[in-house]
Amino acid sequence: MSEVIALVDFGNRLKALRKAKDISQEQLAKRMGITKSMISAYELSMRMPSYQVLLKIARFFNVTIDYLLGLSDDNFLNTSGLTDK
Repeated sequence: MSEVIALVDFGNRLKALRKAKDISQEQLAKRMGITKSMISAYELSMRMPSYQVLLKIARFFNVTIDYLLGLSDDNFLNTSGLTDK
């Protein structure tokens, strides 16, 4: 059951991030080195990306993988309280 929730969260979050950046599925697919149909499958919660594609997506949108997977509502890494060491 939690796999289904993660799939839906990922699809919804990917679509929202893509729309906020005002790019098409085709444009995102080209950036990720995959097909438009794969982006569509992700957004429709039919498939999950490979680990490598997940990393590319996180880097492209400057968000954490936890955010993409719905494990956190923070879309950035909180480094407060850390020292230079």
